Amino acid sequence: MGPSRRRVTALGGGHGLHASLSALRHLPLDITAVVTVADDGGSSGRLRSEFGVLPPGDLRMALAALCGDDEWGETWAQVLQHRFAGTGEMRGHVTGNLLIVSLWELLGDHVEALDWVGRLLGARGRVLPMALTPLQISARVSGLDADDPERVSTVRGQVAVASSHGTIEAISLLPPDLRPCPQAVAAVREADLVVLGPGSWFTSVLPHLMVPALAEALTDTDAHRVVVLNLAPQAGETTGFGAVDHLRVLLDHAPDLTLGTVLVDTSGAADLAELEALAAKCGARLLAADVAREDGSPRHDPEKLVTAYAEILAAL
Repeated sequence: MGPSRRRVTALGGGHGLHASLSALRHLPLDITAVVTVADDGGSSGRLRSEFGVLPPGDLRMALAALCGDDEWGETWAQVLQHRFAGTGEMRGHVTGNLLIVSLWELLGDHVEALDWVGRLLGARGRVLPMALTPLQISARVSGLDADDPERVSTVRGQVAVASSHGTIEAISLLPPDLRPCPQAVAAVREADLVVLGPGSWFTSVLPHLMVPALAEALTDTDAHRVVVLNLAPQAGETTGFGAVDHLRVLLDHAPDLTLGTVLVDTSGAADLAELEALAAKCGARLLAADVAREDGSPRHDPEKLVTAYAEILAAL
């Protein structure tokens, strides 16, 4: 019998996690995605409000990212991501969201239903919610009051936080008695490699650090921990942020977290020395690599991420 495959657990949400998973599935790994469940906008928000379920959108995107490159995988990825047009009540809903919620209602189990969707798609990995409770992001935001820019206000809800146009000082999650997903916690503890980011920093990446059981698992795991920094600031959420700011905010929210590698695009060279020093303080080496799309958009290129992840794995 050959050696067992290394286990990787990737945490995040939205387009950032989609890019990361699209890269990881090309490597010989057992993949688990742990996905944030705080979205309250669009199709996900409507389904969450009407049925009281977890928002399915980021879970759907993670499943689509794990579909194969063959005809079956590509077709099902397109079906899963199909958004209805028209002018009626179905406008804006996404096929995959409806499929996931249907299975949640039929099976009564979030994890089992997602596993069923994964089997249907032939997904090359498992997708789990970070919590079994629909969550709300609460943020302390300064700069919203023009007459008193130092005043700190509380902003609640993923959409509101992401578009606040103030300076986000810190986030927390509601309700305080949230239920972590036990399988997600176990996946972090049992991993050989944990990847955090990229993605919307305050609304997709940092929420994982606000789930106590997940935060404890991230601190205690023997896995090599990788943080993938965003390529550019996100208007409204991280306006004015450089690579150093992204890492500093993450460490402010998880002061006990040690890291193995901080991955940054070579475009972050402006503050490379400062970033390297900050990475060293949390035990990490800095890996600067070309991981951006060639079209100039602030998104990671999955094919380039494959090379970066392979380099990290080779050093373990």
